[in-house]
Amino acid sequence: MNSLQTIEPGLDEACCAPSDLPVLGAEEAQQKALVFKALSDPNRLRLLSIVKGAGGGEACVCDLTEPLDLGQPTVSHHLKILVDAGLLHREKRGTWAYYSLVPGALEKTAGILAAL
Repeated sequence: MNSLQTIEPGLDEACCAPSDLPVLGAEEAQQKALVFKALSDPNRLRLLSIVKGAGGGEACVCDLTEPLDLGQPTVSHHLKILVDAGLLHREKRGTWAYYSLVPGALEKTAGILAAL
């Protein structure tokens, strides 16, 4: 009876060496994912666009419902997600809330992908 000889493939040690590059930690990845989750909805992208293009760099919530053809509670929900993600700033004035882009937020968001 013949026995088969097993040949071990040569291991290239370079392919298994750990990288010296910094790795995104779980908590940091979770935070950054919130931003992209906020941006993954078309209505929220439209809201960002409207606020960015608004005169004076801010928009009242009362001016954001008509362009999206959504009710005020739905628009407020989307705005809250954008605020929680650090993309918009909310300022209450009397009965109305005004929204503006957080300075540098869009550039920071673009930098997240560039840094991966």
